[in-house]
Amino acid sequence: MATVVVIGTQWGDEGKGKVVDLLTARADYVARFQGGNNAGHTLVVAGKKIILHLTPSGILHPDKVCLIGNGVVVDPKVLLEELDRLQAFGVAVAPERLVISAYAHVIMPYHRLLDLAREARKGHSKIGTTGRGIGPCYEDKVARTGVRIHHLLDEASLRRRLEAVLDEKNFLLTHYYRQEPVDLEAVLDEYLGYGRLLAPFVGDVSTCLNRAIAENRAVLFEGAQGTHLDVDHGTYPFVTSSNTVAGNACCGSGIGPTKIGHVVGIMKAYTTRVGGGPFPTELFDTTGEHIRTCGGEFGSTTGRPRRCGWLDLCVVKDAVRLNGLGSLALTKLDVLTGLPVVRIAVGYRCDGAVLDGLPAEMERIERCEPIYEEFPGWEEDLRSVRRFDDLPAPARRYVEAIRDHVGLPFSIISVGPGREETIVVKDPFAS
Repeated sequence: MATVVVIGTQWGDEGKGKVVDLLTARADYVARFQGGNNAGHTLVVAGKKIILHLTPSGILHPDKVCLIGNGVVVDPKVLLEELDRLQAFGVAVAPERLVISAYAHVIMPYHRLLDLAREARKGHSKIGTTGRGIGPCYEDKVARTGVRIHHLLDEASLRRRLEAVLDEKNFLLTHYYRQEPVDLEAVLDEYLGYGRLLAPFVGDVSTCLNRAIAENRAVLFEGAQGTHLDVDHGTYPFVTSSNTVAGNACCGSGIGPTKIGHVVGIMKAYTTRVGGGPFPTELFDTTGEHIRTCGGEFGSTTGRPRRCGWLDLCVVKDAVRLNGLGSLALTKLDVLTGLPVVRIAVGYRCDGAVLDGLPAEMERIERCEPIYEEFPGWEEDLRSVRRFDDLPAPARRYVEAIRDHVGLPFSIISVGPGREETIVVKDPFAS
């Protein structure tokens, strides 16, 4: 079956944008199924960099159809600005190439205000939210008080939704958070304007995808964030507000689980995370600085420096189980070039026991001490390598050790940021 789901195996920022962009060459449709503009995918094409937050990465290919599924929360202002940037980049986005689910929920101004006010109030207990309104929007979705894309196309319907929620939102903003209230008429006017601009793109993503699959068209499902930011299975509460695992490709786009053919797990050759939360292999020395500098480890959405550490295979193996991975894609192997030794965490010691996965309790994770295997580093530049056998011997041993510990083959190995700087071991669509 020609359907592939791309999932991050760590805490996000694994390089999914490049892998999706690469695999899109084999796809006819590319669908985004969760998250919002808290995610950012950085792509480098012909030496030019572009960051996408909501539009699926496949939009850079002129003959592909991109879809934003019902599981995504959409900030319409951000999406329209992104479409303008794509236009300036030379990518024309017509309604035939981008479909937005009418069922996708909309991030409203009060969502962003509440997100920022809550985080500020937490002080030292901050979880590191981007403040984009993602969490409050998902809360309203679950509470059945949210605004969906189709509401933006109908003034009476949008007015009713806003009248139903703004009393409560404004009470919270003014009485608890000491913020200014949101004006109903101003929001109504602004968001109806967004609706008029987005109307040509609004459609039935579920029907579109199921028709494509029935016609045996190749479909790529693009995840945002990473497995260990999943609201159910991640390092709670330091997680995002949606399900980031492969199973949500079905819920967030409107297809059945029998329609998924192959799941690719994206992993960096080291580990990073942004914001708060436990990180057993985090480095605070010059090696961590080397990785951050050489890897350009700064948030594509926030610009925040990412925390960097050695590769943690406990994290990756948990992701294999949670997503039912069929293969792995390794990114940023080139960033480790120049280090005298490289290390991989293959287990933890915690409270006198040896563990091979993350415990559920945050307090226990914070007490975990990594068990490392050490490998010699390499000095050679990897960016021109296109065959696995042409990698320097130490780099090959490092990759082989990952494969052997995880028990899965690699389909892709990235040796640089450019689309062409890639070793394709096996085509996931051929699996």
